[in-house]
Amino acid sequence: MKYKNFGGLTEQYSKFESSKVVILPVPYDGTSTWIKGADKGPEALIEASCNMELYDINADKEIYTIGIHTAEPVRERRSPEKLAVEVEKQVSYLLKKKKFPIVIGGEHSVSIGAFKAFADFYKGSDFSILQFDAHADMRQEYEGSKYNHACVMARGAELAPIIQVGIRSMSIEERTDIKSDRIYYADFISDAGKTTWMYDLLNKLGKNVYITIDLDVFDPSIMGSTGTPEPGGLLWYQMLEILNKVNEKVNIVGFDIVELCPMKYNKAPNFLAAKLLYHLLTQKFSSLVK
Repeated sequence: MKYKNFGGLTEQYSKFESSKVVILPVPYDGTSTWIKGADKGPEALIEASCNMELYDINADKEIYTIGIHTAEPVRERRSPEKLAVEVEKQVSYLLKKKKFPIVIGGEHSVSIGAFKAFADFYKGSDFSILQFDAHADMRQEYEGSKYNHACVMARGAELAPIIQVGIRSMSIEERTDIKSDRIYYADFISDAGKTTWMYDLLNKLGKNVYITIDLDVFDPSIMGSTGTPEPGGLLWYQMLEILNKVNEKVNIVGFDIVELCPMKYNKAPNFLAAKLLYHLLTQKFSSLVK
């Protein structure tokens, strides 16, 4: 079953051929270890986006006019390893077609295939991966798989330099693989007196940056719809400020938003995820729209 178009866009603004942006839904929940339901995340995010104003007040832009195509969802579910292969294949195709890919999950293991596609496409260039997450996700293997959601950044680190933001949970074995100069813990970020960390972060990014956003990076007070919520996360305007500064400094080449685990009676987190996606797009492509 094909999902609705992101933003409820008509064919005029959602054709593949004329769209600069392609959203690739990956409704996979095969390695989640607590609350299940992330496979419903892509549909919930897109449904929420259809009820969102497409005019951005701060940018004074309607970025959807560059074209946003919503692709058929990736339906591979046999294993996280096979899923990574399929996601890599589809993202690589989009990059070759000169599209700007956005992967929406699904739990965090869906990002591994995207990492591989981007790392290959930008091989030899100054490329890095920027992670927003409550969890380090640096286990080398978990529950019998190196492609578990708890291992996603360990796989990313094999492909490119990574920077981690918002972290506030990890296992003791992950500690040995954490680079202390490339991680920004949530409690450090929350200290109002420590504002220079953001500039330190910007100086460590590559020229070309892929962003992976696990929604549990947000505090559960505004984002409770995740599989493994952790107290003490980022708030909305904190996140926007960081993303805006990243966009000003580097070339964002693509991103994913993962781990939306929708709740039946509270759709506000779904809407947050949709707004976050659209805001980041607006920042990236603002110069193309009058």
